[in-house]
Amino acid sequence: MPDDQLKQELEDAHQALFNLRFQAATRQLANNSEVAKARKRIARVRTLLKEREILAEIDAAAGKE
Repeated sequence: MPDDQLKQELEDAHQALFNLRFQAATRQLANNSEVAKARKRIARVRTLLKEREILAEIDAAAGKE
């Protein structure tokens, strides 16, 4: 999955989390575990992006040597 697509996924996940929190605050959320699932989804995408960033830095450093 390309970085642009991951960034879009992250943005979508943040929007979904916002909506879930709003539903929870107004007592319209039927399944409270959805909030935790959305947070984990965000964490997974952030982890992938960070891994790629670190690998790019390592590759750049290896190229300079």
